[in-house]
Amino acid sequence: MSVLDRGRQILVHGLVLILVGLVWGLVVPHTPFPRLALGAHIQLVTNGMLFVAMALLLLAVPNNVSARSASVMLVAACLTWIMALTEVANSWWGTSQILPLAAQQAGATGGAVWQELIVKLAHIGAGLALILAWALLVAGFLRKPLA
Repeated sequence: MSVLDRGRQILVHGLVLILVGLVWGLVVPHTPFPRLALGAHIQLVTNGMLFVAMALLLLAVPNNVSARSASVMLVAACLTWIMALTEVANSWWGTSQILPLAAQQAGATGGAVWQELIVKLAHIGAGLALILAWALLVAGFLRKPLA
């Protein structure tokens, strides 16, 4: 698939992340750990906006981003979904290892070992993928555009 195809897919991921984040905002006060639910809301909306920006750059601005790099960016969007959904689940679990400040503010004392592991792996995987995706995007713009 081309960079434009991947860009459109990334755009859809971003738009849907924002929509889910806005709807999730209605649920925030009804969770056992509303502070953690607020973190999920912010995560969904903010990452959605970042992916919309990424997609618009890929689609509308001349660049030299390869199709392979755009595929990595799409994978980062998928991993971001997993991370955000673990934060949604964390609104009930109350894990504390990966987001200790938010957990402390929420009064969360920690989840089961498997819950902590899921949240930790999702955040590490998505975080690394996001860093790589944005580095590839920057590199694609630093190289001279094809025309």
